[in-house]
Amino acid sequence: MRKNILITGASAGLGMGMAREFAARGHGLALCARRTEQLDELRDELTRRHPGITVVIRRLDVNDHDDVFAAFREFRDRLGSLDRIIVNAGLGKGQPLGTGYFYANKQTAETNFVAALAQAEAAMEVLREQRSGHLVLISSMSAVRGFPGNRTTYAATKAGLAALGEGLRAEALRSKLPGVKVSTIYPGYIRTEMNAKVPNTPLIASLDKGCRALVRAVEREPARAYVPPWPWAPLGALMRVLPLRALVRMS
Repeated sequence: MRKNILITGASAGLGMGMAREFAARGHGLALCARRTEQLDELRDELTRRHPGITVVIRRLDVNDHDDVFAAFREFRDRLGSLDRIIVNAGLGKGQPLGTGYFYANKQTAETNFVAALAQAEAAMEVLREQRSGHLVLISSMSAVRGFPGNRTTYAATKAGLAALGEGLRAEALRSKLPGVKVSTIYPGYIRTEMNAKVPNTPLIASLDKGCRALVRAVEREPARAYVPPWPWAPLGALMRVLPLRALVRMS
């Protein structure tokens, strides 16, 4: 069992939901996010429900790259090891390119890719030293193809994150690090703050259901996984081959 798990962006949404699921399975947790009040409440909830686990928290803005490295090292020192690191923190805002909202698209790109790169680098530093552990990158079904409108930049950042994950898997093979595993997870629609305005459809899973599926996928340690597998695994295969015009109609 991967004893100690670090989750970024743990104060809400998928990060909080995964923390609850992993706590119920007896894992020690290192949780970080910008919103410390929510982290305090989550730590108290988890240790009350599961008194045998250890939960350590820390404020972290993943766009402060130096602090990302400091936080990961601090968590490792406090827990003794980091057996799984989940790069989850992200941002969903954006606007169509060329409409005067470069600042919003830039912020999404910096948070979802550059900050994720910093987290992956800090994680690999720890895992290389340990020569073991599991790095999990939370991408998105939007990474499968390019999307128009508000999702153009978001989809591009998540596709970049998926490519980063594949490169890291290749690097682990080349560097002969068999104890280091890298997984890329592609969540479909799971109800969170980020998509609160998306209308209810049969494709949207509740947060609890979605996070249970996420944790089941993560614990299998696959190279990649679509979550929840139904309907997103077949939809992912379909999305890869659809003509772009058909994909635009669907979006």
